[in-house]
Amino acid sequence: MNVSDKYRHSWESYWRETSDARGEAIWDADASLSAAPHSELLLPHADPDRTILDLGCGNGTQTRYLATRFARAVGVDLSHAAVEHARRAGSGGDVEFQQLDLTDTDAVRGLHQRLGDSHVYMRAVIHQSEPAARPVVAAAVAELIGTEGRAFVVELTSASRDVLERAASEPGGPGPKLQRVFQHGLKPADAADEEIPRLLAEAGLTVLAEGETALPQTEYLADGTRIELPAHWFVLARA
Repeated sequence: MNVSDKYRHSWESYWRETSDARGEAIWDADASLSAAPHSELLLPHADPDRTILDLGCGNGTQTRYLATRFARAVGVDLSHAAVEHARRAGSGGDVEFQQLDLTDTDAVRGLHQRLGDSHVYMRAVIHQSEPAARPVVAAAVAELIGTEGRAFVVELTSASRDVLERAASEPGGPGPKLQRVFQHGLKPADAADEEIPRLLAEAGLTVLAEGETALPQTEYLADGTRIELPAHWFVLARA
């Protein structure tokens, strides 16, 4: 299967209308708040001499950091516009970016054949994918890590909806970054909490470690506190 034209267009339009300014996307937190602590959770289970794939890389902020912790980092995103952002911000040598639809099983298989068993870093992708696409995205993780790779997957929990609702109902309305997410029809925290572990298990993945966390955003509430979205992380291997 492939994602719907509407879903693809939502992401293309979002990234086309996003500037190259750092933190312009609400989830474009500094790597010190995202990929850095996540790498510390993954590395006890993962060989740093392998390539790591950043699935849903956006403008590549986390990908570039991951390249400092692993042999090489490859960022992939559904959106051509996102990949162009990432390339403009810097690639080459130990980091590269390419457009990839995770629901295109032939393309995912081709990437695995090119790179071999790799590690995967996937931050908040399943929860906003279309319902029919979610099992295919989970299966893509299993395909890409093969037997030797490991995956770090972190997804928003239902508690993040309360945080988003609070942010959206601020006296002045949602901040401009959150407003743009809604304007482009993107749906954060759309998956049920029990759906994520079920999809991962059905994809043939086994949990090596897991825990609760929060994903810091680049927008703040009116009282000055940073928006942080409750999430659950998993370190995974093929069962």
